[in-house]
Amino acid sequence: MNRQLLQQLPKMDVLLAHPAIASAQEELPYYALKEAARTALEELRRGILDGTVEVLPDLDTLAAQTTARARASCRPHLRAVINGTGVVLHTNLGRAPLGEEAARAVYEAARGYSNLEYDIDSGRRGSRFSHIEPLICSLTGSEAALAVNNNAAAVFLMLSALAAGKKVAISRGELVEIGGSFRVPEIMARSGAQLVEVGTTNKTHLSDYRRAIEEQGAEILLKVHTSNFKLIGFTEGVSIADLVALGREKGVPVFHDLGSGALYDDPALGVPEGPTVEESVRAGADVICFSGDKLLGGPQAGIAIGRAPYIQAMKKDQFARVVRIDKLTLAALEATLRTYRDHALAGRSIPTLAMLGARPETLEPKARARAEELSARFAGKCVFSAAPDNGEVGGGSLPGVPLPTWVVELSPVSLTVSALEEALRAWETPIVGRVSRNQYLLDVRTLTDADWAEIIRALDTILN
Repeated sequence: MNRQLLQQLPKMDVLLAHPAIASAQEELPYYALKEAARTALEELRRGILDGTVEVLPDLDTLAAQTTARARASCRPHLRAVINGTGVVLHTNLGRAPLGEEAARAVYEAARGYSNLEYDIDSGRRGSRFSHIEPLICSLTGSEAALAVNNNAAAVFLMLSALAAGKKVAISRGELVEIGGSFRVPEIMARSGAQLVEVGTTNKTHLSDYRRAIEEQGAEILLKVHTSNFKLIGFTEGVSIADLVALGREKGVPVFHDLGSGALYDDPALGVPEGPTVEESVRAGADVICFSGDKLLGGPQAGIAIGRAPYIQAMKKDQFARVVRIDKLTLAALEATLRTYRDHALAGRSIPTLAMLGARPETLEPKARARAEELSARFAGKCVFSAAPDNGEVGGGSLPGVPLPTWVVELSPVSLTVSALEEALRAWETPIVGRVSRNQYLLDVRTLTDADWAEIIRALDTILN
């Protein structure tokens, strides 16, 4: 039987000559089709030999499978995903989506040459910082600024350039670990800074910092925002304003790692209550570091602002070149920052801010309308309903801050919930929701009209 099946296997040239594969060469490269055909035939051959294949697919089916395999192999590994989880800054899904202006800026920077490090007025070499430094300073009120590839790099650059060999005082409650095992104590050691721990895990007083300066010789005060966890109960900390006042009194600089701090505390921007760059600048911190891809709503970047002598020293440090920002990120960051000149416009056109600012009372009718639309379309195959729920900011930002929202609940009739979740995740454009209460949930906060159109197209195939 095995020998007979092996003899029935089509030859490679016969399979590749099938009309379905021949016509597919108009959209797919020949090498991909050839490799897909070879793999398909080899899998069938192994299956025949080990007894798992007892019936061969007909040539039309095999050609269709080969074409589908080739098409999948040509699909980019990094691709678009539909986020129905309600987590706005979903780290695994790429955090902040860019606004249209930022996306266009990236395209324009990518498609040709640019004045990345060229001063058009003088015809001489320029600085990549010049494209965003005046803009950042105008928005924040700082003396100087620079941007690197992420906030972890900004913090390390700050410490290596300004604190190497110096004693840096930090609260024990702020010796955090963020994603990827980035631990503040280890980063400080790697930078050459000498750690001086003050206070306790849950309580640190201003007097603890004072003793660190007077008795332990602390030369820098560092405050780190605990952006990925929250201490509650019997706790106490020192505000950045009080820390700066002590630093001024003792002649000691104060550095502030804001993590995912928002740019402004402005209701028009829709960001839930949390730490802001504006607050830290107003308090007088000497150097402030924060992310560009979290509450700011831009690309992955780390921004450092503060007093000019400190920022200049960071720019001149050897490590600055290692973590320098690339032209595509720079284009997206500049476009995002320019949008902030009009707060109301930023709140509407920067996707992160628009999603964070969406109120439950505006999300409810959207969820109900979608549930009704889907119920009419897929009657008897899936039950749809709208329900209140809670989402998250995500990205290690504002832990413990709930995002009241509305979801569309899906209860399939002939499929299990887990099978529906898997099928949607395996769709051409993967759809990621969440399973809760033995239902599949899609949060309307993080879904666009285009996303819903694709979700309906997927459900048409899966449920039918």
